[in-house]
Amino acid sequence: EPSKLNRDNCAARGSLSSAELSCFTCSPTDLSELLKKGTKESHDRATNTQFVKDFLKGRIKKEVFKLATVALYFTYSALEEEMDRNKDNPVFAPLYFPLELHRREALVKDIEYFYGEDWKEKIQCSEATQQYVDRIRHVGQHEPELLVAHAYTRYMGDLSGGQVLKKVAQRALKLPTTEEGIQFYMFENISNAQQFKQLYRARMNALDLDKNTKERIVEEANRAFKLNMQVFDELEKTGLSLTDEAQDGGVPVHDGKGDIRKCPFYADKLGGTAGAGCPYHAAVSLAKQPLVQLILAAWVALAAGAAAWYVM
Repeated sequence: EPSKLNRDNCAARGSLSSAELSCFTCSPTDLSELLKKGTKESHDRATNTQFVKDFLKGRIKKEVFKLATVALYFTYSALEEEMDRNKDNPVFAPLYFPLELHRREALVKDIEYFYGEDWKEKIQCSEATQQYVDRIRHVGQHEPELLVAHAYTRYMGDLSGGQVLKKVAQRALKLPTTEEGIQFYMFENISNAQQFKQLYRARMNALDLDKNTKERIVEEANRAFKLNMQVFDELEKTGLSLTDEAQDGGVPVHDGKGDIRKCPFYADKLGGTAGAGCPYHAAVSLAKQPLVQLILAAWVALAAGAAAWYVM
């Protein structure tokens, strides 16, 4: 109906009021609720992968981040080609938001930044990523109703926990403030991510699906989580095989200006007495306090929960 279409178009760009959004209610049998409950265990496992935990702590090597960007490029190229193929299919059409969501072109910009203009000659699809791509291709061509699971899992994650990862990567790798290298995380055509996610769930819940199909979509979403985690594990192993790189996200040490003996951190090293005024030493001392360690641990756990693909 025209009024609903106008409302949806407004919401797609984040302009619905809270009163208007209040009509988007969910029931336990709605697909979004079934996905939330049915993928909780997979979500928790993704949260606790070593790759995600290290990433959140800023322990990400630039080469690994580049490879992760490449993996995303191949994944989204397949996903968005299959979405284009099914844009008129009623089992998926209501979730087709190319202007707002598609990430391939943004990933091309990121890869050009990291690899240069001849990037196509320098990248290749990894084994774990290829398995993910193959599954997306199969679903798009033979079981398009299951494409909902892959689109929802990926894009809702990008609009939620992905925003946490963007800030961590920018700080840890000292990427430009002009946001080169992290265009993937920028959704310029969505002004309000929370409202858009509400619209997306409402559109998904309105799909004409029977109980069996909904269960298959939940099963496929769990499969998508597993495929994601296999890529995580592959990246983690690759990172362990690389030589250590200087991490860019740590607290800066004493800059060496002035009398170095007045810095407690260096005074301890030199056998002198500790004085006051070194930011590095103060931060290290504070971090050793049990209460501060507890707070930091709680923050890392909270951030991990937000970053592992999607926050409901």
